[in-house]
Amino acid sequence: MSEMNTVLEILSSTLQLGERAATFTESTPLLGSIPELDSMAVVAMLTTVEEHYGIVIEDDDVSAETFETLGSLTSFIEAKITE
Repeated sequence: MSEMNTVLEILSSTLQLGERAATFTESTPLLGSIPELDSMAVVAMLTTVEEHYGIVIEDDDVSAETFETLGSLTSFIEAKITE
């Protein structure tokens, strides 16, 4: 499974997106475009990512650009995995 599929699964389950997640692509906008993705959902998403990959994500590492698109979120997570 590609990292993007894994990230999409985590995003979908955290936000309970259901069938809508099936239409997401690398360029799908996230922050500001998905009503469920509020500040609490961002925290829940990052916690789930940390637990899934066994990594630590510092608050200073995360910006609005991180959650701009599914692709930017996946790239951020891939970079954290390889640190």
